[in-house]
Amino acid sequence: MQNAKRLLAAAAAMSLAFTAVGCSGSSDDTSSVYVDQVEVQDTDAIDAIPEGAETELEWLSYFDLNPTSGSEETSAELDLFQKKGGSILYTKTTSLTKFDTLAARVLSNDVPDMFWFEQKMVFPNYCIKEMFQPVDEIVDFDSDLWADVKDTADQYTLKGEHYVAPVKYVANSVLTYDKDVIEANGLEDPYELYINGEWDWDVWYDMMEDYVNNAQGEEVRYGVNGWFAPFIFQSTGETLIMYDEEVDEYVSNIDSPNFERATDLLYEIQKNGLYYADWIGQASDCFKKNILFYAMGPWAACDTHTPSDGTNWGMVPIPKDPNNEEQVTSVEVNAYMWVKGSTKNEAMKCWLECAKIVSTDEEYKEVDKEKFFTTNPNWTEEMYQIAYEELSSDNWTQIVDPGYGISITLSNDDAATNDTKEAIVSYMYSSVMKTDENGSQYTWTQLRETYRNTIDSELKTFNEEYKKFVDGE
Repeated sequence: MQNAKRLLAAAAAMSLAFTAVGCSGSSDDTSSVYVDQVEVQDTDAIDAIPEGAETELEWLSYFDLNPTSGSEETSAELDLFQKKGGSILYTKTTSLTKFDTLAARVLSNDVPDMFWFEQKMVFPNYCIKEMFQPVDEIVDFDSDLWADVKDTADQYTLKGEHYVAPVKYVANSVLTYDKDVIEANGLEDPYELYINGEWDWDVWYDMMEDYVNNAQGEEVRYGVNGWFAPFIFQSTGETLIMYDEEVDEYVSNIDSPNFERATDLLYEIQKNGLYYADWIGQASDCFKKNILFYAMGPWAACDTHTPSDGTNWGMVPIPKDPNNEEQVTSVEVNAYMWVKGSTKNEAMKCWLECAKIVSTDEEYKEVDKEKFFTTNPNWTEEMYQIAYEELSSDNWTQIVDPGYGISITLSNDDAATNDTKEAIVSYMYSSVMKTDENGSQYTWTQLRETYRNTIDSELKTFNEEYKKFVDGE
């Protein structure tokens, strides 16, 4: 059941790929920039596909980039690509069989050209298995178009070559709250605290504790529901698995003292009754259960989940680590992988540039923002800024955990056999908020020692394959 819930959340986040801001949580998202809403610029910043070059890219995926019965309009990036001479051929697979289908195509030397980037398993695992190729030949990360994502792209390198060219960032999770509830309980507005640089773990915890302790009579209150645990870990500036440049290996980081602090916070949130653990699919339902904060991607608070008339919601990022001067987070990276063996350099280069410029050009962004507020009239500028602009701004440092792409055991939730259907890396990020069969809450020390040998073994196997890849074997 938990796996199905995560798949629903992932599918909703996936729909953001089609949008400049995204929201609907369905494959027929209607919040994209479409060509009937903005005049697509035939910009000189993007070269047309040269005469004589191949112009059609085969897209292997479980969703179509072309207009469909669910969304009959042409997206701005596709229209621009077509103006530059390109076209997309859609070859359908499923979300569960996509990697098997791709592997079979690569082994048979009948390769598609493009594949959707998903952190889990794509990098570094399937890159060292040579299912994808570097993009440096077609992407200049020092150019004006790509320089803003270079720091993130640098975290997706093997042998000094970039495998992922981010075209857009999407918030994995934000904290949505009801400002009227905050005011009624005499609490400070989290947004004002964030703007003043005071929004950290300690302030957040104290606010939730005050709210829960203010319950009257038989009323039951909670501090938070949703998806936030991994981002507490990562706000320290570290991840469970890290790349060690000195030894050129991927290494376990589970003994980091920073994680002792992160898990202490998460443990206390669960232990002291601040956490509501059951799945809730939208912010309004969360607030009806007297939960102060709803931690989820923006998709769960807009479009079909948008606030009703008379509501007064706010949003803030997951709070920062008080011991870390930087604001650090991980975001959903939207990118298109270049399949190993594809030789359509010019068309692939053109498509990536079209997708990137549509997600960053101010004209496209403004049109998408206007459309968003048409369907979400009770959102505020503050909410929009936090949900769709802030986490990709220079105020935040993006961090990548390669542990989501090491092996089936560590990284592939679809193959997990535990009760929560989570691979080990995903599981450990939220493990101290779980209980055993007797209802006893796990400690970080207990979980770390339970999985230490498995993590070390999986990394040893992966690093052996990685070294063969580096050596060209």
